[in-house]
Amino acid sequence: MTGSQKSLGKGSPAPGPVPEGSVRLYSMRFCPYAQRARLVLLAKGIKHEVVNINLKNKPDWFFEKNPLGLVPAVELSDGEVIYESPIVCDFLDEAYPGKKLTPADPIKKAKQKIILEFFSGVTTAHYKLFLAKKENQDATEQKAELLTKLQKLEEFLVKNKTAYFGGESVSMIDYMIYPWFERFPLFDVINILTQTPELKKWYDLMLQDSAVKETITAPDVLLGFFKLYAQNSIDAADYGL
Repeated sequence: MTGSQKSLGKGSPAPGPVPEGSVRLYSMRFCPYAQRARLVLLAKGIKHEVVNINLKNKPDWFFEKNPLGLVPAVELSDGEVIYESPIVCDFLDEAYPGKKLTPADPIKKAKQKIILEFFSGVTTAHYKLFLAKKENQDATEQKAELLTKLQKLEEFLVKNKTAYFGGESVSMIDYMIYPWFERFPLFDVINILTQTPELKKWYDLMLQDSAVKETITAPDVLLGFFKLYAQNSIDAADYGL
């Protein structure tokens, strides 16, 4: 499923049990953390359904599924719920057959976790850009910080001499970091990638990935969402539907 259905908010009834042989992803169409889980579900061909949650107007029952009230969370047919995006993605890779996205080799696995740990600095810089745009502030300083973080991230590709962060094919780490790059046009920083040529090549490759193609959101739709979200509108989650 594409996750294009309208979101559930306060007062919405809780969905029923998850059908046997399927998983339910609690998501939000514009959330990069939830997109991580959607990418993994699609890349592995896991049968699933998507229930979008309105994060500005969360239904009370959702806190029974995830006390944090955050997406992504996956619910299984036995009622078990797993949440937090890295944990969700690791669980899906370990628990379900199909292409293994995480390397079996402990060293390679550890190196992917190191890259992910480093990437948290990129998400922080990205969030600062988000806040600057929301407040209509000059973002020169935030853009410079993002570039510095991206140049450091690019060093992993340069050092490894590989097309992707985990080797010559897409793996877990690529899906974990891609969603933030998709949002760069929203903050007028996509051109920063011209200063990180190896990252630009990686990004262009990711755009050809079948799971990415299925989850991608057009920049104009992202912008429409952002404008409503910046106004704290409860309608933001359903923008474009």
